Amino acid sequence: MNSTDQDNMADAIWACNTLEKASSILSSRRPLRLQNFVSGNFHTPSASSSSPDIGYIDSYEPKTGKLLARVPCTQPDGVETAIRAAQDAFPAWSKTPRSERSRYLRRVSELLQEHRELFAVWESIDQGKTLARARVEVDRAIANFAYFSTYILHEQTAARTVDGVALTYEHRSPAGVFALISPWNMPLYLLTWKIAPCLAFGCTAVAKPSEVTSISAFLLAALFQKAGLPSGVINIIFGDGPTTGAALVASALVNGVSFTGGTQTGIAIRRSTASHIYKHMSLELGGKNPTLVFADAMAEDKRERTVSLAATAAFENQGEICLCGSRIYVEKAVYSDFVLEFTEHVRKTWVVEVNVGAVVSRQHYDKIRGYLKLADQEGVKFNLGGVPPELSDHDDASGYWIIPTVLTEAPSDSALVREEIFGPVVTISPFEDENDAVRLANDSDYGLAAIVVTADGGRMRRVSERLETGLVWVNSWLVRELGTPFGGVKNSGVGREGGEYSRDVFTVVKTVHLPSF
Repeated sequence: MNSTDQDNMADAIWACNTLEKASSILSSRRPLRLQNFVSGNFHTPSASSSSPDIGYIDSYEPKTGKLLARVPCTQPDGVETAIRAAQDAFPAWSKTPRSERSRYLRRVSELLQEHRELFAVWESIDQGKTLARARVEVDRAIANFAYFSTYILHEQTAARTVDGVALTYEHRSPAGVFALISPWNMPLYLLTWKIAPCLAFGCTAVAKPSEVTSISAFLLAALFQKAGLPSGVINIIFGDGPTTGAALVASALVNGVSFTGGTQTGIAIRRSTASHIYKHMSLELGGKNPTLVFADAMAEDKRERTVSLAATAAFENQGEICLCGSRIYVEKAVYSDFVLEFTEHVRKTWVVEVNVGAVVSRQHYDKIRGYLKLADQEGVKFNLGGVPPELSDHDDASGYWIIPTVLTEAPSDSALVREEIFGPVVTISPFEDENDAVRLANDSDYGLAAIVVTADGGRMRRVSERLETGLVWVNSWLVRELGTPFGGVKNSGVGREGGEYSRDVFTVVKTVHLPSF
């Protein structure tokens, strides 16, 4: 494809702000070909003597199984070029006044708002989520840039006195060049959650979205161009983890890594950066989150809300949210009633192709199917759903659809209870009392989030403070104020982001001592 064809394709994509328009262009221009965004311009990565074949990754549309896009797999030479662009841009950007950085971020937020529906359409097509869910995530991306555009205008610092000797104060400097790596489940939202504070606090970056869902990042790069961001401040490159991501995080020129994704990849990042002690590290990894339902939450005037909350937390975005409550524990006195009402609610409310989208890829479909085959082999009870059909190469084009699945009687040591399935699958188990609920919730290698459903005010605090998680929602789920710390414990990661916690990630603090004489 020559540059004119590429420009025409990009223009055509930008005209597609409805599913109908997008379907029309895809019928004639499939697959889309993406380009890296480096030094303020789009480039097709070029081959070199050390990388004679850059290679492309085929990305498929989850709802149809059809080839959607060809994504460049950027080789180490191309990664280094992007890093050096960010490094060259850092001195000027780090000294740019906060008010000016704020204006850039605010402009990006405004452009996203102007093109809200276009981003939602392509996010829905690329990831498999419903259009309604995609709109929610675009709104959150808009909020990310808006929030950090104002946050940096109202920062505070600390000053202390050593009586009669010195005045000391804390000074923060941008940390440098960052590698920003985001996952496929909420592509735009989680990418902007990293880019917005990184740029706000004066750092430059090379961002790598998931190779499975790259289109919204490609569109976002064009918004950065429209907003007039200086060359090299933000660079977006495409590729897989072993080739592109590994080269990015391992570079000695990268001063920090913000990563959201799987625990095994987080472990690999820690290993590859072990000799770079100076690197700032924020790793938001997997979760196997418990929802604790106490008997008082199933009182006549509360049970409908309780069941709805637990189902939403389990099946929103096809269960492809790291914060989903995929282990439900219910007090034994109301366990049977809950299972019956929950199953019926899910059957009626969470419907494939209505508010349940397709899972993201054939590979992920096969992974979830493997867990459900295990459930069948272990004799676990399917209250709803079943083992989805095996897809052959011929029927792959039907898309990657899995019916919401409700499992009971799973052994506590089963992989179904202990491992992150990351799909529309939930297990329900009983507990005896408050202590037993906390024990079961904490019996996990993960510790990202938990949900507590109860009418008892004292229990809300007692249980929440004993749970080994980074976040707890009481009688609610997925509500966040962007200044609060986000992150997990145990194998769910290290570091926190949000407001001043993002400032800790992207800045270096030093203490300045001024003498009193």
